[in-house]
Amino acid sequence: MAEFLIETYASRETANAVATQVQEITRAAEQVSEQGTEVRFLLAIFVPEEESCFYLYQSPSADAVREAATRARLPSHSITKAISIGAHRTPAAVANGPDSMPNQQTIT
Repeated sequence: MAEFLIETYASRETANAVATQVQEITRAAEQVSEQGTEVRFLLAIFVPEEESCFYLYQSPSADAVREAATRARLPSHSITKAISIGAHRTPAAVANGPDSMPNQQTIT
């Protein structure tokens, strides 16, 4: 499955609101999955100094991610295909794997 990133504005005072909204975002992704297209909410990263928040999803469809974001009342002006790299997924695995993407795309 592909990964998609949504970036939103989040004022410095909204850390608690983001934490609370994560529960709603998770429920909305589960609801979309129940309708046939799998959507998994993976994590949110709140960056108070930049007044922004990033939401990472996993799904085969950007439209399904958009539907989940809409249900959660999460602004999703653009959804960007992304690749997360961590201990579980090395750069070599990304480059050689089936989800390998040399260039990011913004799906609007």
